[in-house]
Amino acid sequence: MTVRMTNREVDGVIVVTVEGRIVLGEESHSLREKLKSLLDEGKKKIVLNMADVKYIDSSGLGALVAAHYSAKTQSASMRLCNLGQHFYEVLQITKLLTVFDVYDSEAVAVNSFQELLAVSN
Repeated sequence: MTVRMTNREVDGVIVVTVEGRIVLGEESHSLREKLKSLLDEGKKKIVLNMADVKYIDSSGLGALVAAHYSAKTQSASMRLCNLGQHFYEVLQITKLLTVFDVYDSEAVAVNSFQELLAVSN
């Protein structure tokens, strides 16, 4: 099964819905390229909706970490939402929960950008 990604804009935030498996090879490469192209387009607020991710391996995690740091270096921010129980546990075990901003729902993740704006004003 390949990884499929669709994106849309919600309140100025790009929401990328990710479906399938994020594993070594074309899948993790596709994710990396998708996020790189969004950053190249100047998108600064990105939410990855992971509700339909069936499996992620270390290469997939590496792609997420690389995208996260790439976003930070370009003054952008990436959030994750709707992690399945297994995906959440993998992030917990690998201590990557301390790296990513993780939210229970897409709406809360999107709104987190608005709250950040309100605090900085």
